Formats: sequence, structure tokens, C-alpha cells
Amino acid sequence: MPTGPVFTECLLLASLVWGQPAWWVAVLAIVLLAAGLVATTYARTHWPARLKWPAAILKWTAFALIAVCLLEPLWSGTRARPGENLLLVVVDSSASLGVADGPDDAPRHDEFSRLLFDEQLPWQTRLAQDFRLRRFTVADRVDAVETFDGLQWDGTGSAVVTSLDALIQRYESQPVAAVLLFTDGNATDATAETLPRRSASGPPIFPVLPVTHTNRADVAIERTSVTHSSFEDAPVAIQADVRATGEDIKAVTAELLNPAGEVIEQQRQPVNAAGGLMPFRFHTRPPQAVSHYRIQVTGDSGEEPVGSARLVDELTLVNNERLVTVEREPGPYRVLYVAGRPNWEFKFLRRALSADLDVNLVGLIRMAKREAKFEFLGRDGESSNPLFRGFRKAGDEETESYDEPVIIAVGVEDERELTDEAEGRPADVTSLGARFPRTAEELFRYHAIIIDDLEAEFFSHDQLALLERFVAVRGGGLLMLGGPGSFHHGGWQKTIVKDVLPVYIDRAPAPLPQAAADPPLEQRLQLTRDGWLQPWVRLRPTESEERKRLDDMTGFQVVSRVNGLKPAARVLASVVDARGNNQPALVAQQYGDGRGAALLVGDLWRWSLDRSTDAPDDAARSWRQLVRWLVSDVPRRVETAVDWSAAGETKAVTFRVRVRSPEYQPQENSAVQVEVTPPEGSPLNLTAEPSLEEPGLFTATYVPRAPGAYTARIAAADANGKPLGGSEVGWSHEPQADEFRRLGVHRELMLSLAESTGGELLSTAELEDFAASLPSRDVPVKEASTAPLWHSPWMLGCILLLLAGEWALRRWKGLP
Repeated sequence: MPTGPVFTECLLLASLVWGQPAWWVAVLAIVLLAAGLVATTYARTHWPARLKWPAAILKWTAFALIAVCLLEPLWSGTRARPGENLLLVVVDSSASLGVADGPDDAPRHDEFSRLLFDEQLPWQTRLAQDFRLRRFTVADRVDAVETFDGLQWDGTGSAVVTSLDALIQRYESQPVAAVLLFTDGNATDATAETLPRRSASGPPIFPVLPVTHTNRADVAIERTSVTHSSFEDAPVAIQADVRATGEDIKAVTAELLNPAGEVIEQQRQPVNAAGGLMPFRFHTRPPQAVSHYRIQVTGDSGEEPVGSARLVDELTLVNNERLVTVEREPGPYRVLYVAGRPNWEFKFLRRALSADLDVNLVGLIRMAKREAKFEFLGRDGESSNPLFRGFRKAGDEETESYDEPVIIAVGVEDERELTDEAEGRPADVTSLGARFPRTAEELFRYHAIIIDDLEAEFFSHDQLALLERFVAVRGGGLLMLGGPGSFHHGGWQKTIVKDVLPVYIDRAPAPLPQAAADPPLEQRLQLTRDGWLQPWVRLRPTESEERKRLDDMTGFQVVSRVNGLKPAARVLASVVDARGNNQPALVAQQYGDGRGAALLVGDLWRWSLDRSTDAPDDAARSWRQLVRWLVSDVPRRVETAVDWSAAGETKAVTFRVRVRSPEYQPQENSAVQVEVTPPEGSPLNLTAEPSLEEPGLFTATYVPRAPGAYTARIAAADANGKPLGGSEVGWSHEPQADEFRRLGVHRELMLSLAESTGGELLSTAELEDFAASLPSRDVPVKEASTAPLWHSPWMLGCILLLLAGEWALRRWKGLP
């Protein structure tokens, strides 16, 4: 009869049957006869009742159990059929198990080695009797081995999830009873959220964890992240989450090194008393499209003075630095500003953006509206409108006499931009000066459009449809400024562009209550909750400084009122007058692949005019941050994403290149080349192949070998070899840093894995009990089994215990 954990499993999977049921009458007679004899015998004694009847019950129960054995009680159930089920023994051979934090400062794998190298140990012998053992090692990939003898703990990764998934799929059609996983739980390809979900199917998994000390000193960078923003002082934020363990470490110092290896910023924090992650956040302006920064951390005892003597001896220094790759689109970003009249706004906007070398502002300014057709008398023999003088060739005077507006372009790349010649055809007699783009190819060259005080009738129906497609399909940004010719007053409610705007303009808003003789109330700008959360809306580093700036800021008098806000709109700033009337001032929303925004203040130029000479130019900075936000995340014709994937059992980088036509539709007939520059050696050229997932997508796979920083340049061309554009991406490959990012045994992760698959979390001391109980568990291939109850040691022990109890009770009171 099984004992211990095996008996527990049998209780769950077995039932009690009787080998000699015909003896029931005899057994019943014996039990009754024994009850009568015991009762008669003890009734004649002169013992106290509180002693003789408990003693009688003990003796009668012993006789009853002996009588029940005549029925041959049997435990009938199922157990694993010997040699029919597989048991996968998987050992994590990564370098993190070589950390010396075991008992007596031994390596973490020391106990694993003792248990795994000797196949004659009882737990291995017991499992080999009932199961077919398959042995595997796991590091950055999974390998089958015949024996664990001589295993080297030097793997550069812990691909636990990938390996388990691969093994489960490999043995999907075979009877696998369980997976026994020896690991410290530090999987480099999983988190507590992804591991159970990815391993929820298949056999139960039993992780075995080593015994370690938890108070050893170590500082590790667990993860890094990069955040891009439109905040002028900090366009890129690099954050490192650091964990410090051990009582000796009182403070941690983190340094950010630029690509040249120079320290550009240093921060120091005391260790979190709760033992949580310590975030270090750095701000920088990358000098190029792809930059590789390095973060270094050290722990110290917190004593003064600061010096090398304060440094704490750590378990390992491998996890004290990480490479961080920062990708930045360097531009140029092209912004088209369209205004219904010359104004101060364009002057100050152009002056502000001149300080941003990555933004090119192109102005399309209407100098005069249409005029009635009549004959002009100017210089000698001149019959054309003098306003057009200098815009056309000599002798072309007839066109200027027609009813056409006067429009000029400022900041164009060449004289063909924003003219009919930009479409590849000569200017006709009805086009005067510059004009708004008429085709998607011409308009989609820009990243953002700003419309200032211009009525909708200025555009044709096709141009209005192009504006909507510019935001929804091309993914550009559209900003409309307030003024007499904007929103409802400009007739925009009758166009498709109204869908792009984040405010409702279907009808004229009711005027605010105000006496006719009163001057316009001054509107004071203030930030909303969403505005405070957006760094590109703020201009000061602290809340108190920002509030002071808003209090000192000039007031405005022209604000376009609207009927309401759309459901997805976010109000980032509002204006309030002396009577407490609050109106939105800056509103934004996502529309299609792009974004639409409304700046309802129509006299923002007052902000610049009221600035004193020695005061910072907050208006210019605000314009730059607003335009940067408007053009951020705008797609380009060629874009590349880098994904980590698996090439067989090796980690690889997959380049996903999307190529778009001038109308920003997928362009399939393209040739895409990828040039990879490794940390050392010559660049390698790859050809990206068309993907079957979606049109216009090209993929290429590269397996990084050496650790370090990588850069890839992508170039796309059409079928005729004409360049379509390119992009540049980068990444870092640091297998050792990933392996050592967390040195403590990840018990929570392995417990989640065990519970999600129906297994249990084991210690090394529980292996023998596990080996004894596994055959009686629920396994794929089972057979019927019976075990006589009267052969079990606990049955004999129970009978002897009952008789000994009755005897001890009598001896205790000195009774015969």
C-alpha cells in the first residue's frame, strides 16, 4: 500500500473495493460477538466509568479492524503505465545560475548539479522506472542531451517561454505526463503577465527553484524606456528602472553617457525603503537619427565623503549598465500655412520656427481678394492690375485683368512649388501667382497644415476633400486658428473638413451677455487638466512657475466661440473673462491616421507684442512646441519597424518596411535594401522581400551575433530605380544584460506558471516525494491497479496503536 504523497493521490483517484464480499455475514457476526465479549468483560470490572468504556471502545475497534481484513479490502484505482508516458526534464543552464548566492556562498546551480549529475539518486531512479525521461537544457535556445553530467552553466539567455512552447508543440502528439523545470525563474523572454497565457495548454509544469540568500548586495538595471515628446527642452526622455538589493546599499548613482562615451548627466537617489524600483529619468536632444546612449549605475553605502571607498561589493557588475537606442526623425518637417490676409500671426510664427532647423514653414498668403473685372491704367502702356506686377513674365498682362485673388508663396523650395508648374505642366492663363495644392501628391508632401482666418470658399470642392484625406489617410496634422474667417463664420460647417475639427460648428453660437457700449472683455488663458499633463503645452518645469507665467501672460480679445466639443476631443487650454465665462481655447482630437486641432484664439500675436525685451520669448517657444506636436508621428513614405522574432531557436531581428506611394497608398512594386552596421566588422546588405500579410510591406530577417549597438539604413526604390525614400533604425543586443537584469529567484513568475498549467512549485527537498507521487497522478496513459489494505503498514500500525492505547490506559491507573 502506498504511503505519504502517493496515498494522498490514491485517495483522489482510487476507490475501496472488497476482495471477499461473501464473508460479510461472518465478519458482522465476529464484530457483534467481540462487542458482546468486550462489553461483558468490562462491565464486570470495578473501574470508573470514565476509564473502562473508553478502554472497551479502543479494544473493540482493534478487533473490528482485524475482522474487516477478512473481507480483503482493496484500494482500486489507476496509475501510470510503466514506460508509456514521457517526462520532460528541462534544466535552465543560463549564466544567472552561476551567481554565488547559494549556501556558503556556493554557486546557485551547486545543488542542481548534485541532484542532476548522479542518475543513481533515488528520485531519478524512481522516475526512470515509471517514465521515459527526455532531458533538455535551456539557455538562449533548447537542446536535447543524453545526460546532464558535465553541464556548463554559461548560457547567455533564459528562453524559458520559447523553449517550453517549442517542447510542448514538439511532443503534442505524444503522452507527456509532466515537465520538470529546474530554473531560477529569471526568464528573459517572459513577464508575469505573458508567461501563464503562453503556457496555459499542455502538460503540467513543475518548476524546481534553488536555495539562495536574498540579502546579497546588487544593483541592476531591470528595464529601460525611451519617450519622445514635443517639449522643446526635452524632446527625448530616457528612463532606467533600477533595483537595489542588500542592506549595504544605501544610495544609487546613475550616469547617462552620450554616443562618444562622455557623461552628460548624473543623478543620485537613496534606496527605496520598500525595495521597489528606482526610476532615473534623463532628458537629451539626440544629435542624429539613431543614437546609442549608455546608462551606468553604481551602489554605495551612503557615507560621506563621496569616493570609491564608498562603493559596495556587488554580486555581479554585468547588470550595472545598459545600451539605450534612441531613434529620432531629423526632418525636415514641412508645414503649410494658409492665411486669408497678411497678419502679425504669420510674422511671429515664421520667426519662432526659424529657430527650429528641422521644421520648414511654407506660407501661402492671400494679399487681396477677387476684384471686379475692369481695365487698369498704370505705367506707360500698362493695362494690368499693378498688384500682380513682378509675378508674371513680361507680356503676360491679360490674365491680371481677370477676377482672381492675389496670392503669394513664402519659404518655398523653388519657384515651381505651389504653382501649376509643380504638377509638371506650364501655367495657364487663369492661374495667378501661387495657389493651394490640387493633387494628393502635391499636398501630401507636407506634414501639417495651418489655416488662419480663411473662409472655406477659398478652396474648391476637390481641395476640401484633399484636406480631409490629408488628415485621415496621409496621417497629417491640421490646425485651424480663430478669426473672422474661421470655423462657423468662414462657412466651414458646410464642408467635409468640419469632421476633422474637434469642435462643433454647425450653427452660430449664442453671443455672451454684454452691453453694447462695453469694450471687449479680456480673456485670460489657463490650462485644463489635460493641458497640465501634456509637456508640449507647458512652458515651465514646475507647476508654480507655470502658474506664475499664466498669471503674468497678456490677455486676448478675439476668441471664436463654438457650439460644443466632439466626444473624442481633448481641451488643453481655455480662456476665462472677468465675468467668469469659460470657453475652450485649444482643442485637439485624433482623426483617422492623423490629428485635428483648433486654436480658437484669433489674436495670439498680442502675446509677442506685449513681451518685454529681456523676457523669454514664451510665445515663440509655444509655437515651436505646438508645431512639433502637430508633425510628430506623421507617417513618411518609407517607415521601418524592428521586431524581435525567432529564427529557428535563435533570437533574430525582423525589419518590417512599409512603402507608400505619393498618394500614401501601399506601393508593392518596390525594391527595398537594408544595410546593417554591426558593432564590429563591415556592413551587411540584405534584400527585403514582399510580405504576404499586407500590400506594401517588405520584411527581412537578421540574426545579431556580437553584443553591442546596431544600426540599419533602409532605402526603397520603384521599379525604374527611382528612389522613394528611406529610413534609419537601431537597436542594441545585450544578452548578458538581459540575463542578469534580475538576480533574485523569480518565485512569483514560476508560481504563476505552475498554477496556470496544473503543476506545483517544488523545492529541491521535495523531489523524492514528487517522484513517488507522480505515477499516481492524472497522466495520459494509465492502467488499473489494486493494493490490499491489510498489507499497508498504517493498517497494522492503527491496530497496534488502538491496543497499546487500551493497555496504556489500564497501566496509567494501575488496573489489571
